[in-house]
Amino acid sequence: MKSNQKLLIMFWIKKSKATKDGKAPLYARITIDGEDEEIAVSRKCHPEFWDTDIKRVTESSAEARITNLSIAEIELNLERQFIVLQSQHEKITPLMLKNVYLGLPVNFDKSVTPIVEDKKETTLLEVYTDFINRFQKQVIKGKRSKETLKHWNSAKKKVAEFIKFQYSATEVNLLDIKFSFAEKYYDYMTLEVDKPLSEVSAKGHIKKLKQILKGCVSKEYITKNPIQDFKCSGGEKDVEPLEMEQVQRIYYKDFGITRLEEVKDAFIFQCFTGFAYQDVYALSRENIIKVGNTGELWLIKDRGKTKVSEMVPILPIVQEIIDKYKNHPYCIANNCLLPINSNARYNGYLKEIADICGILPINEDDHGLGTHKARHTFADMMLNNGVPLEDVSKMLGHKSIRTTQRYCKVRKHRISENMGKVKSILFTREGKLKEVS
Repeated sequence: MKSNQKLLIMFWIKKSKATKDGKAPLYARITIDGEDEEIAVSRKCHPEFWDTDIKRVTESSAEARITNLSIAEIELNLERQFIVLQSQHEKITPLMLKNVYLGLPVNFDKSVTPIVEDKKETTLLEVYTDFINRFQKQVIKGKRSKETLKHWNSAKKKVAEFIKFQYSATEVNLLDIKFSFAEKYYDYMTLEVDKPLSEVSAKGHIKKLKQILKGCVSKEYITKNPIQDFKCSGGEKDVEPLEMEQVQRIYYKDFGITRLEEVKDAFIFQCFTGFAYQDVYALSRENIIKVGNTGELWLIKDRGKTKVSEMVPILPIVQEIIDKYKNHPYCIANNCLLPINSNARYNGYLKEIADICGILPINEDDHGLGTHKARHTFADMMLNNGVPLEDVSKMLGHKSIRTTQRYCKVRKHRISENMGKVKSILFTREGKLKEVS
C-alpha cells in the first residue's frame, strides 16, 4: 500500500518568540495535501542570520553549524518516516507524520489526550545565570554565603569551558542534554584539562549540574532530569587533621615576617575554635559573649554556610591571640578580631608555613596545610579528648551529626588505649589467658 501524496517541509523562524538575547526559535512546518503541522526544532538563531530562501543559518559560527546540521537531520528523518508511512497507510496526514517523529502513536490526538509538547526552549548556561542571579540576591540579603556564590560561578565557568571543548559551541539546548553529557563532562574534568580535578571535585560539579537540571524539571523546561541516574556518591574528600605535635610546631615557630605571623595566629585560632575561614573573617567583638554565672567567655556566631549557630568556649590560646590583635589598625578599622587575608592569600601563605615547618602532605589526596584542615584538626582534637559527638557537632555549627561523623578519626593512641583495657581483662600481667570464672 503506497499513497501518491507529496510531502513539503519548510523551516521558518518565529520572531514573536524572540528571547532577551535577540534569538528566535526555529520551527519545521509539515504540509501534506494543503494541511500542515508545526514541529519545534529546539534551536534558536538571530533573525538577521536566517536565510529565508535556503532555510539555513548564515552566521559563520560553530553554533550555527550545529543548528544547520539539526535542520538537515530533521528534514531527512521526516522524509524517511513519510516513506515508511506511505507503505503502511492509504492516506497520511501531517499529524500522523508529526506523531511518528515525536515517538507517539500514529493516530494520537492531543485534543483527546492532551500532552505538553512545546516546552519552553532555553539553554543550560541561561539557567545557570538565572540561578546565580537569584542566589546573588540572597547573598545581598545575608541569607546565603558569598563563598558558596563563588563556587556556583566557578561551576558555571567549568560547564561553559566543557561545552566549548566538547561541542565547539557557546551554549547547549536543555532538550539536547542526554545522560552521556554527564559522562563526557566528568571525563573532561578528570582527564582532558591541563590540571585534572579529583574524583570528588569532579562529582561535586556534576552534583551542581544535577541540581540545576532538577530545577529545570520543576519549571517544566524539560520533562525529566537526563542525568538523574549519574552516581555522585562515594569517594568523599578525606581531610587529614594535623597531629598535636604539628600544631605545636607551627605555634612555637617564630617566622619573623608579619604576614606569616598573622596567618599563623589565624590558623592556630581556627585549630582551637573550629571556625571556618569565612566565619573567622567575619568575627567581631560582638561575637564574644559571657555565658553562665561565672561569665565564661564564648564565641557565638551563625555559620555563614548553614546559618546554624556555632558556639565555642574561648580557650586560653584563643584569648591570647584575640588580645594580641585588639589594637591592630586593621581590626579597629574593620571591627574584626583578626587581620585576615583573602582566602587565596591565606591558603598561599599557609603553604609557605608548611614548607618552613616541614609539614608535608601525607598522600596524593592530601592538599596540605589549608584553612579547612584547621577545622578538621579542631574536631579531631575534641573527639579524641572525650568531648561527645553531639557537643562537637554544635561547636562546628553542623546541621546534622552525620556531617560531624565524617570528621572522626581513629588515632593509634586510642586503639592502643582501648586494646590495653581489653588486654587487662583477658590476660594476666604475665601474658597468660585468664580462666573464665
